[in-house]
Amino acid sequence: METPAPFVIDRSALGGQGWYWILPRVAIALFVLALIALLWQMHRQDLEEQRATLISDILWVEQDLRFQLSRSAEQLAHLGQEFLGGDLPARRFELAVKALVANTPGLVEVLVVDASGQARAAAPAPDIRPFGATEGRGIGQTDAFRLARNAGRSMYGPPYVAAEGKHHFDIYVPLYLDGQFAGAVIGIYALPTLIAQQVPWWFAERYRVVVVDDSGNVLASKSNVEAGTEGMRYQVPFEPPGQGLLLQAIAYRSTTGLWRNTLALTIVGLALAVLVSLWLQRRQMLRRLAAESALSNEHAFRKAMEDSLLTGMRARDLEGRVVYVNPAFCRMVGWSSEELIGLKPPMPYWAPEEYEATLAVHQQVLAGKAPAQGVEVRLQRRNGERFDALIYEAPLIDADGRHTGWMGSVLDITERKRAEELARQQQEKLQFTSRLVTMGEMASTLAHELNQPLSAIASYTTGCLNLLEQGEINPPALREALQKSAHQAQRAGRIIRRVHEFVKKRESRLAACAINDVIEDAQGLIEADARKRGVRVTLVLGEYLPELLVDRVMIEQVLLNLMRNGMDAMAQTSPTERELIVSSDLEGEGVRVSVADHGPGIAPEVAAHLYEPFFTTKSEGMGMGLNICRSIVEFHQGRLWHEPREAGGTVFHLTLGAGTQ
Repeated sequence: METPAPFVIDRSALGGQGWYWILPRVAIALFVLALIALLWQMHRQDLEEQRATLISDILWVEQDLRFQLSRSAEQLAHLGQEFLGGDLPARRFELAVKALVANTPGLVEVLVVDASGQARAAAPAPDIRPFGATEGRGIGQTDAFRLARNAGRSMYGPPYVAAEGKHHFDIYVPLYLDGQFAGAVIGIYALPTLIAQQVPWWFAERYRVVVVDDSGNVLASKSNVEAGTEGMRYQVPFEPPGQGLLLQAIAYRSTTGLWRNTLALTIVGLALAVLVSLWLQRRQMLRRLAAESALSNEHAFRKAMEDSLLTGMRARDLEGRVVYVNPAFCRMVGWSSEELIGLKPPMPYWAPEEYEATLAVHQQVLAGKAPAQGVEVRLQRRNGERFDALIYEAPLIDADGRHTGWMGSVLDITERKRAEELARQQQEKLQFTSRLVTMGEMASTLAHELNQPLSAIASYTTGCLNLLEQGEINPPALREALQKSAHQAQRAGRIIRRVHEFVKKRESRLAACAINDVIEDAQGLIEADARKRGVRVTLVLGEYLPELLVDRVMIEQVLLNLMRNGMDAMAQTSPTERELIVSSDLEGEGVRVSVADHGPGIAPEVAAHLYEPFFTTKSEGMGMGLNICRSIVEFHQGRLWHEPREAGGTVFHLTLGAGTQ
């Protein structure tokens, strides 16, 4: 397939109109550049305004905090002066401090100390303070206390971490009586509480306020915005309390210029759109011609691809009328596309004997209920030959997204079904052969089992003849001997009937049956072999189990194989421990049957290949037993697996669902 030649603009076709094409583009480009420059200038101006506003706001907050702390220092000095002067008893002092704490942002405790730094009063009371005893920090030895005493004015201590994890700072206000230094009143502030209460809400909506130390550690912050993009920031010294503290304001990026930016971007977009439209107009005809050429090439390519398919393609409209068939479908049915297109049901390739079933499938497809896994129908060729087809239907959607019909993929599966039928027959022969091999291996044991009732019958018959020849006719004795003979004959008949049912070659036949009856029949077949090997077969059968829709003989073959494998596994086990336990129980809505032996178990390297065909650990085995068992169980939509037994040995499990198949 040739690659389409690239488009080439013939500039000579523009002739003298080339300048008329270039000038609009130049003008639009200059306009866009001028607009970008204007927007940049506006953006810079907006940033300068925001920075000026930020500086003004943070200075206002700093001044407000300074004023609040200064006013609090005056109140603390007045309170301490009254207390040391004896004008304020302890009870009234505590009430006054509580009122001051309640109305002073950040203040959490007030202490009054004497000139030596010994605490004279503290409020709130120590037992209700939210942190450790402040007076235990050696107040008289602190630098702030000595500075306040020597300078005669309020001093602030460095920030520290209190017991509750918040950062605090202290203010030391000196007190004088009769011109002599009498002590100090100490106000303890919680820095996060001060910032949270003193910074107004409208400020926190626009900024994130942070107090940091000289190492850059955040001591307190406030913001009413949970998450946002941080923009510019500004910081000022936090004086007081000083000590290297900085007050920062971090602005959140504003969207106030959104409308202006949107308008500018719209203008730029419109200018670009005009430029693009001029370019598109010039190439419109060339592109249209190219699209028509590409469409023609694509159609030819798809036609060649569809003609090479082996899968039949058939399209129908919403009324079921054939609107398209590919060559593969025509070869499959024998009619040409001209003969098929436009036809409505009944179609000539429908098999007359399958007309009702095919029509039902046709109506199901038109109703939009086609199975996703496809549907099998029997069709006919033009020469009358029948063939099996698997059809997958999918909605046919046009370029506007409307549902216009159905596209079907038709596969001729005649040979596949013939191969599946042959495989099924071979599997049945293999299962039958396996049953014959099993009975052959058990022949001597079954012969011995039959010999016992036959010998008993011969003995009872001989005794009766002797009584008749001697003339000693004793009706009760004769009746008892004949009854015992009949019982032994019935016993032999049951054995023969079980063997006959087990080895009889027949088609698979599903019927409802009780799984416990199948287990008991399998036990009856293997009971003689178990006695010969010294194995006890114990049945633990569940009650109220649902009936299963299974092939009774096939499931009996699985159980018999698993039971014989279990007895083989216990060949080297102590005779007292040779017990084979067969149990049944509910498993969801179905039944689980387990066969547990007391053998040495299965090695991991053997378990990996246990269900593979022709794999065996027995010198005389075929290696098909477990493979056939798994095939039978999977045919019944069940599962077969094994696992180690806790008490030693192996347990094989098989599950069958109620109403299987």
